[in-house]
Amino acid sequence: MRRRNIHTWILQTTVFLLGIFACLMLYIVYIQVVEANTLAVNPLNHRGTAAAAEVHRGAILDAQGRSLAVTSAEGEREYPYAAAAAAVTGYIGEKIGATGIEGAASRELSGDSEEFSRLGPIAQLLRSSQGNDVRLTIDAKVQKAAYEALGNRRGAVVVLDAGTGAVLAMVSRPSFDPADVEAQWEDLRQRADSPLLNRVLYGLYPPGSTIKPLIADAALTEGVTTQQEIFDCTGKLDLGNGYTIADSHGEVHGRINLKQALMESCNVTFGTLAMRLGGSKLQKAFERFGFAKSLDGEMASTAPHLPDFSRLGKGDTAQIGIGQSKLLVTPISMAMLASSFANHGVMMRPYMIDEVVTPSGTVLRKAQPSQWLKVDTPEQANLIDGFMEQVVEHGTGTSAAVRNIRVAGKTGTAENAAGADHAWFIGSAALPNRQIAFAIIVENSGFGGTEAAPIARKVILSLLDI
Repeated sequence: MRRRNIHTWILQTTVFLLGIFACLMLYIVYIQVVEANTLAVNPLNHRGTAAAAEVHRGAILDAQGRSLAVTSAEGEREYPYAAAAAAVTGYIGEKIGATGIEGAASRELSGDSEEFSRLGPIAQLLRSSQGNDVRLTIDAKVQKAAYEALGNRRGAVVVLDAGTGAVLAMVSRPSFDPADVEAQWEDLRQRADSPLLNRVLYGLYPPGSTIKPLIADAALTEGVTTQQEIFDCTGKLDLGNGYTIADSHGEVHGRINLKQALMESCNVTFGTLAMRLGGSKLQKAFERFGFAKSLDGEMASTAPHLPDFSRLGKGDTAQIGIGQSKLLVTPISMAMLASSFANHGVMMRPYMIDEVVTPSGTVLRKAQPSQWLKVDTPEQANLIDGFMEQVVEHGTGTSAAVRNIRVAGKTGTAENAAGADHAWFIGSAALPNRQIAFAIIVENSGFGGTEAAPIARKVILSLLDI
């Protein structure tokens, strides 16, 4: 009897140990297959950074072949555009990991590949001593122009090719010198103005009036208004119980249609339209334009923060119509909103890595532009884009106008509970060789038409090489 019990215990122990071993193997497979990509680009993963230190790291180049990051003969990483391109290049350090393109393309820059890196220790034996070059869609001239136009103010600028999704410039200020990050790490990490934060991808802000093109589109799509309806703006929208929404500077727009309301940025009209739409239709519109999704890859970003639309009261619903309440967006999401109107209702997936080239000149990988969302009919998108053109020609965005160039846009002045208003400008421009879209925010600076729109003009001029 005792002998039988011993055999039973041995069998149970064996089964238990085999079960633990099976769980361990499944976890290893999960880490190596499912989580491999996420862990490989995590800035806290120092293994890749340490291994890359033994390789002559490849260069990060702009679209014209200008160097954004190179490795010197002494093995030091150098950044010719310094802080101006830091939001693009990111940084790399053995103790602090890697961000930006230095992180997203770390394997390629180290002569590695996604498949190769999964070999683990074996990959170290086969690793080349020379990394690959990574050519970006960024135009360093436009990048520098946007950085200088923002000046010493906090904020962000992002410029896209609306037809392809290629990122032409991505600026975040305050910035940092990527070559000096490790030495200045503690100071940079603790600074109240967050220089290490890429505001284009991770900054969350109330959009203010820049959200009104989306509201106009939703109102027309859902049939709660028409182009012909006339709104009577008395300067204030009564929400009941003594609460009102007022127009900026006490303006009274009188009798206006939807196009004129967008051109003059009429809060009364757009608060009214938001209340007509209600929570469910507002949610449907924001989801249609991708505001419930985040990006991945080299453009990995924070998803905008949407309110619980089912629990919005009358006042909050009206506030959503003018880009306030609990709505928070990223500059990249607003640039994509503008791009969808400029690109006939198609929102392209943003990307920065154009190609990866070996030291011998072989192209290992070439980007293929891809559609992210189909958000609108061409007719509706063109209509809203036309409204936005009037904003620049005759409305609040005239400071963005460029002679002989069709520019469309929307200004925004977003109230900020933590300080002075943020200035916004989003829009697009039809250039001779491409259609661009952009989003600009200048933190705590005031009116979008005077603070943000002129930056758009400077960016457009830099693309025209004027």
